[in-house]
Amino acid sequence: MIALSDYLILGAVLFGISLAGIFLNRKNILILLMCIELMLLAVNINFVAFSRFMDDIGGQVFVFFILTVAAAEAAIGLALLVVLFRNKGSINVADLNEMKG
Repeated sequence: MIALSDYLILGAVLFGISLAGIFLNRKNILILLMCIELMLLAVNINFVAFSRFMDDIGGQVFVFFILTVAAAEAAIGLALLVVLFRNKGSINVADLNEMKG
């Protein structure tokens, strides 16, 4: 049987990997978006684990809302990346700095 601490350790490891990915990679926007999605996944694992072990459906409802926000963020983020790539020819974060008005 898998214990609650196993799920929490997995969530903490995923959260740490995504946090390290955000701080170590500041050049590629696509990888930054993937790290944010991984961070949301780590939080979702914790919500589902607590929901399961406490026999409460509230955590799973929160996961549903987080997944809808993550899907919207991914769609809008990828649309912005396509526009940025068409205008600048790359998806580097340094190119976003030039768009300041």
